[in-house]
Amino acid sequence: MSQRSNAPYSDFIHDNGITIEYEGHDIPKIGNIEPKQFDQPEKTKTGKLTQNGLFKKAVLDYKEGNREAEIVRVYEKLFPGIWSEKGFFLLIDYKYLSDGKRKVFRFILEETEFEYKNDHLTENKLKPRSRVIPTEIKKIVWERDKGKCVLCGATDELHFDHDLPFSKGGTSITVDNVKILCARHNLSKSDKIE
Repeated sequence: MSQRSNAPYSDFIHDNGITIEYEGHDIPKIGNIEPKQFDQPEKTKTGKLTQNGLFKKAVLDYKEGNREAEIVRVYEKLFPGIWSEKGFFLLIDYKYLSDGKRKVFRFILEETEFEYKNDHLTENKLKPRSRVIPTEIKKIVWERDKGKCVLCGATDELHFDHDLPFSKGGTSITVDNVKILCARHNLSKSDKIE
C-alpha cells in the first residue's frame, strides 16, 4: 500500500486506526495501453481469476462461512525503494465502485495480531489500540534517524521499533517512542525496555 501523494492507487487507513482500504490491481500495461482508463478486472481474458478476483472470492467464501478470513501481510511504501511492514490484516470485505472515471475494487482489511507458535501462525484477539505506526510518524523518524539503525548504523533490513514496547503500553503515535533498528537489533531486543 502507499499513501504518498503521487501513489498510483488510492489506499488509506480509516479513522479507527485498524482498518485499511486497499485499492485493487489495474490491467497490465502493454504497449500504449493506459491501465487507468479501464475498469479493474476480476478475470483475465481467458476467464482465470485475477488477484482482484481471488481476493473477492476469499471475501465471499469468508462471508458465507466457508472459510476463515484471508490473512494478508501489508507493507507500505514510504519513499522510493523504502518499504515498511504494517503487520497482519484480515481480508473481511470488498467494494466494486466507480472512482468517477472507471470501476475499481476496494478491499477492506482489519488489523489483527498474529504470532508463531509451534511453527503455526496463531491469531490473538484485536487489541483496543493499534500498533500500526502512522505514515507521518515513520517519515519523521526516517529523516531523524537518517535511514539507518540507531545502534549500529546498518542500512539493510530496517524496522521501525517502539522504545517502550507496544506489549508494555508503548504508543505508536509519537516520534519520541519510535526509532529505526536493523532486524538483528530489533529481534534481539524482543520486549525488553532499553
